Amino acid sequence: MKIYQYFSFLDDIAWQNWLVAIGVAVAAYILMHSAIGWARRRIARLNEGSHADRPYAEIISATLGSTSSFIIALTALLIGLTVLDLPTQWDLRVRHLWFITLGIQVVIWVDHAMTVSARRYFRTTSVDPNAPATVAHTLVIWALKTTLWTVFLLAVLANLGINISAFVASLGIGGIAIALAAQNVLGDLFASLSIAVDKPFEVGDAIAVNNVSGSVERVGLKTTRIRADSGEQIVISNTDLLKNTVRNYKRMATRRVAFPLLLDPATPAKVARELPAKLRAIVESQDKVRFDRAHLKTVTQDALEFEVVYFVLEPGYGKFMDTQQQVLLSALETLEELGVRSARPVQRVAVDAANEPADDTRPADASYANAAAYAIPADVRRSR
Repeated sequence: MKIYQYFSFLDDIAWQNWLVAIGVAVAAYILMHSAIGWARRRIARLNEGSHADRPYAEIISATLGSTSSFIIALTALLIGLTVLDLPTQWDLRVRHLWFITLGIQVVIWVDHAMTVSARRYFRTTSVDPNAPATVAHTLVIWALKTTLWTVFLLAVLANLGINISAFVASLGIGGIAIALAAQNVLGDLFASLSIAVDKPFEVGDAIAVNNVSGSVERVGLKTTRIRADSGEQIVISNTDLLKNTVRNYKRMATRRVAFPLLLDPATPAKVARELPAKLRAIVESQDKVRFDRAHLKTVTQDALEFEVVYFVLEPGYGKFMDTQQQVLLSALETLEELGVRSARPVQRVAVDAANEPADDTRPADASYANAAAYAIPADVRRSR
């Protein structure tokens, strides 16, 4: 009897209105279902090529594919109810149901879009479920989904008239307490997620940080393991790792090489003029090398300094050393053919006459002559 009284307002609605409401609901269902199907087919045609070329088409197509037929039917029913003259209390209930129904579908779309986007970003060829990219991918998706559904649940409770202020405040206080208690662990965890998202380096990359240089073996939730060039494994906290400058040698596209040549200052000007062109020919004769410049940089009384700059088009360290060795050996052979010697360090010794013994029997100008002798390079003195 009470249930009949609860729905007694239905007796006041004419059957013609019921037919109109049913017709509107059926038309709305067919229209929404057809529109979503058309959109999916249209996007599928745009997405026939490689997914890498059309990432947004892939995400939208997968998102629309998560549309719930039950929610479409419920939405069509609610559209049909809008043409009926409902009492105030039922009209309010229908509004709440509108919010919940559409909210659930929107959250499902966003949930699926985040999942597809995260999987696309963290896509990896590894089949190991414990691989760093897989673990980070799982954590990121879990965190995003938890936040999304929590916010939606709070929004639904607020729409139903429930005061959620105390609940939100308690969640905030609890979150602060947990964060303070596990701040070190959470710091490393977020640092791990930051490495996974930003990707400053990946497993297998050759990196250098502080005084550590080696290859990345594993990026864990708290630490990163690096196989040092000397052979041992080094474990570094993710937080400490991100606080320092990381050099990623694997992502080096080219290597810039600049080296000086110091020649005897007595080198003839004619030979010095010819040398840059010969150095250029030496560099350009190497494989996978781009010449930049070769110049006489400075002229001093001690040496003629030439500077040679070129780029090795392969980032490998072995290739760099092989090229550098060949360039240097060829440069030495060229200098030998031209009869040019490299500059030798000159040591100058000044003798202070004030410190000479009082009973010295040498002439008064002997100390100055001796000082001048010390100022002349040994090979020059022998030639005099």
